[in-house]
Amino acid sequence: MAELGLSEHHQNEVINYMRFARFKRGLCLKTVDSCFQDLKDSRFVEETFTVDEVTDMLDGLRTVVHSEVESELINTTYTNVLLLRQLFSQAEKWYLKLQTDVSELENRELLEQVAEFEKSEFTSSNKKPSADLIKPKLAPLHEGGSELLNKTVACLQEENEKLKTRLKTIETQATAALDEKSKLEKSLKDLQMIQGDQKDIAELENKVAALKCQFEKTLNDSTANQKFLEDNLATTKHDLLKVQNQLSTAEKELEKKFQQTAAYRNMKEILTKKNEQIKDLRKKLSKYEPED
Repeated sequence: MAELGLSEHHQNEVINYMRFARFKRGLCLKTVDSCFQDLKDSRFVEETFTVDEVTDMLDGLRTVVHSEVESELINTTYTNVLLLRQLFSQAEKWYLKLQTDVSELENRELLEQVAEFEKSEFTSSNKKPSADLIKPKLAPLHEGGSELLNKTVACLQEENEKLKTRLKTIETQATAALDEKSKLEKSLKDLQMIQGDQKDIAELENKVAALKCQFEKTLNDSTANQKFLEDNLATTKHDLLKVQNQLSTAEKELEKKFQQTAAYRNMKEILTKKNEQIKDLRKKLSKYEPED
């Protein structure tokens, strides 16, 4: 670190820019000097002048000098903008955001420090520019770290797309399971009309409502994964088996009640058909069982 508080490389870049600025400043001063010299060569041909003549010559000189200085100041502004553009372009390749403090540009202490730095760098005897000072421009960052960073971003984007696809698949499976649950609910309501056991049906409805809440929560939860869906399906199978056991018990009770009645045969046929429906439901549910 040196006088300006920068690394050696960056300080060399500053010296390179100051050399360019000194060259432009010298050209501007030479232009102003030539304006005065042209006035002396073209107008100072007589020994005496009137006030009006002197005023006219000074006004003309002021116009010429004003135009030259204004043009140089504008060009200096544009040059500084191009220099900032190079720095910001390099920073953006690394996804950085640089900030500037314009108020520091009028800090007298810092300006005097820069003046001392310029004096020490350009007025020392036998001062030779180092190899780093003759670089014509900033080196572009198309390779190396920038390329690695771009690859990392592309990899993350690809992984994000995969996660989105997986989440969409899980949501589709959950929706299908919810539709099948609705069909099971309808079938159980049909069994309610035949069984006549209001207590068992009420318990079954509560279980179905609980399952519905679980499925809706699965659909709304963006962090749900495949294991959570499999657990719910296993729970659904377990609950269905319990319902089947309850229905089997109810069938046995009904069979005892109706064994001595004339309607026993008709009821037996109805229960047989319903048992076949339950088998169909078990086949449908087996489609959602996780594969080993």
